[in-house]
Amino acid sequence: MSTTDTSTSVRTSIVIEAPVERAFDAFVHEMASWWNPDHHILEGELAEMVVEPRVGGHIYDRGVDGNECHWARVLAYEPPHRFVFSWDISPEWKLETNPDKTSEVEVNFVSEGPHTTRVELVHRNLDRHGDGWENVRGAVGSPGGWPGGLERFAQYVQGL
Repeated sequence: MSTTDTSTSVRTSIVIEAPVERAFDAFVHEMASWWNPDHHILEGELAEMVVEPRVGGHIYDRGVDGNECHWARVLAYEPPHRFVFSWDISPEWKLETNPDKTSEVEVNFVSEGPHTTRVELVHRNLDRHGDGWENVRGAVGSPGGWPGGLERFAQYVQGL
């Protein structure tokens, strides 16, 4: 795995033992199975995490009480190679409703063989979040952010 912080983005990647189709499917359609359960801004107990697999769809958390927190919009859905979504979370870790103040996460799935996939993630345009954006970059680029998230993802996909 490698991680790089650039001025307004964080890049990380990992190679996993899974075909590209399986890697894409697990990332998008089974996100709740590998996502860190502590990384939600929904108030209340989490019941499920939903990804609507289409451009214009949302990623949202639903609480056991039925409340929903739509924290991302699907910007590109190109199975099995590319998935892009907005990061509608402010530097205060609250929902950001102004799309001009959101960043983007692009995930590419590159086949390196019939049973091996390189997953490349770029969280970009972090400066759009305004004041405090550097703290967002620090958090998503830290071991508890995307690097750890991709490790959790790899462990889930590989059945570890």
